[in-house]
Amino acid sequence: MILLKSRQEIEQMRAASTIVAQILDEVASRVRPGVTTAELDALAEELTLEKGARPAFKGYTVAGRVYPASICISINDEVVHGVPTTKAVLRAGDIVGLDFGVCYRGYFGDAARTVPVGRVAPEAERLMEVTAAALHAGIEAVRPGAHVGDISAAIQDAVEAAGFSVVREFVGHGIGRNLHEDPQVPNYRTGARGVRLQEGLVLAIEPMVNAGGPEVYVKEDGWTAATRDGRLSAHFEHSVAVTGNGPYILTLP
Repeated sequence: MILLKSRQEIEQMRAASTIVAQILDEVASRVRPGVTTAELDALAEELTLEKGARPAFKGYTVAGRVYPASICISINDEVVHGVPTTKAVLRAGDIVGLDFGVCYRGYFGDAARTVPVGRVAPEAERLMEVTAAALHAGIEAVRPGAHVGDISAAIQDAVEAAGFSVVREFVGHGIGRNLHEDPQVPNYRTGARGVRLQEGLVLAIEPMVNAGGPEVYVKEDGWTAATRDGRLSAHFEHSVAVTGNGPYILTLP
């Protein structure tokens, strides 16, 4: 079921999304060699509670598995859903995916970005640039009367033109009073046009892009997805509302 939001609801989602952006900024500023992902997770949770919000991911349950942290942190070949631990210590040259959401006054915001730990290899830098560009290509396709498939095609074209590959197992989604709502937003062509975009629809658009092949697997923790070939992956995401004036990016700082 597609749930359209009123203008007032979208502004409430903007409030939640602003918190997400602010906390992602702060967490990203603390990314440096020697920091553990558990430290970044503790920071994200502390800042969330200070703002009167709650972490969207902590306690999220899928098939009986409960996500134990407030932020997903994925390093290098990890694609998404990385679980923070005291054993995961950031090193110079790593790239780190930060995926974060909150619930604030009944509405959710969700965003992600991938950041470097100091100087990184040229391939890593280019992968991050291409993934961010693919996200913005998808956002540019957001307008009333277009279809989800237009977003998917724009993302896939931007990624594959650069020689990288799009992850198939994980997709974007609607968002609102629930973290995950209909419709799904694939980052690749499915052969269908998909849902028609209407004013009031809010989507979390989130390309996950691999330097090598698109195949992934899930690690023993039951959450962390990584590239099958061990090559790098990057992840960028914004929550975006469909309006008559074009896409309204809610998770901009």
